[in-house]
Amino acid sequence: MNSNPMYMEYVDDADPQPAPRRGWRILGWVCIGLSAVMVAGSLTAYGLYRKAFGNISHEDVNAQLGPNRPKKLNNAMNILLIGSDSRAGANVKYGRSYRNVAPRSDTMILLHLSPGGGQALGISFPRDLVIPIPACKNRKGETVPAQSSAMINSSFTNGGAACVILTIEHLTHIRIDHFMQVDFTGFKNITKAVGGVPVCLSKPVNDRHSGLRLSKGKHVISGETALAYVRTRYGLGDGSDTSRIKRQQKFMGALANKAMSAGVLSNPKKLYSLMNATTKSLTTDKELTPQVMMDIAQEMQGMTSGKLRFVTVPSGPDPADPNRVVLSDAAQPFFAAVRNDTTVPKEPAARGPKIPPSQVRVRVYNGSGITGQARRVADDLESQGFQVTVGGNAPSTTAATKVLYGSGADQQAATLAALIPSKPQPAARGKGARPGVVDLVVGKNWTNLKSAGAGIPKQQGEVRASDDICKET
Repeated sequence: MNSNPMYMEYVDDADPQPAPRRGWRILGWVCIGLSAVMVAGSLTAYGLYRKAFGNISHEDVNAQLGPNRPKKLNNAMNILLIGSDSRAGANVKYGRSYRNVAPRSDTMILLHLSPGGGQALGISFPRDLVIPIPACKNRKGETVPAQSSAMINSSFTNGGAACVILTIEHLTHIRIDHFMQVDFTGFKNITKAVGGVPVCLSKPVNDRHSGLRLSKGKHVISGETALAYVRTRYGLGDGSDTSRIKRQQKFMGALANKAMSAGVLSNPKKLYSLMNATTKSLTTDKELTPQVMMDIAQEMQGMTSGKLRFVTVPSGPDPADPNRVVLSDAAQPFFAAVRNDTTVPKEPAARGPKIPPSQVRVRVYNGSGITGQARRVADDLESQGFQVTVGGNAPSTTAATKVLYGSGADQQAATLAALIPSKPQPAARGKGARPGVVDLVVGKNWTNLKSAGAGIPKQQGEVRASDDICKET
């Protein structure tokens, strides 16, 4: 273990004291869930809730960011959501001994709002993700040297929101438009403002570390109980941080679903209480004004909880240190799908007869070398109406995606190939071919279907805000 406190493992269940600094990192998920909802759906009553918007603090980060940033490729909106454990101001009661310690962030989520509205994806970056950190300027304008390998959350300690923005842009090549930084004093009020958050336990829990005591089954929790639920690690799941992150995503989805329900949005008193609790804990960039938030909200009017997804960036254990995480091979294709996310394109008129997806039978084979890729591609194809089965792994990995077909399926193969950005040329398949069936061999160059949802394939283990709270992920 590194002796530098910046990289120390934060064992947030080790201290039974109420609300210690280490446990409060979890609460960023909760406040961030409300931030996402506020941007995407709850801003339509701007005139009525003007006072709540006045609670928001703003920070000018332009000088720290500089000019060398990724280009914006489309009309998507990318907002970086950061949870801060600052002990400034009212937060001092959650750890006086940390008043003069630089704040840390162990919650970083890139909220991607697709072009045209109606779809949103929250991408979580684990606190223990080890990546290169680029040089950046801190709040005093001093240059913080680059690091070839460091935990991602050190970027916030080094230089605040601006350094996190540069770090994630450097990692993903995705242009970040705005940031929202949240501290945790409003957590209890937020969970109370929505009338409590539903959760589902597969077994009873009595965790002395977090103080959580609940029976098996469904509960609606808020305040201190909700705090204990998001903090607990060893009382639920397999005791891993990965298991806890998944549970936190489900909690955030349930919170967002509750906040987006008619019972909250149509009730001025509840909506004002919710927004007031959230905005008191919110800091944004100077350009993310209430009017800009209004513009975003108007574009996202079609948002429903079923179109709000939460995923963890593709990653796995670091071979050099099982307590750390590194990006997996699926990460860069995933980032490419987010960068190139577009609205459903208008296809030119097809020459000759076109077979609709509902009449195309497809077998998907994984030639990418990425675990679970065939299943994810199959899900995207099914969402477009194709008849799909998963054939398993291809005999060997392949750089390029291939579309092969059996006798009588040449037109069906053309329908499928037209939706693949790499434009593979369909070819007749000999051995193993089935009459009337198209075989898709997913290669390393796979990104997404042209018209698959918002352009971002379904990810392994993703959570939707509309999911059944008792559903296993």
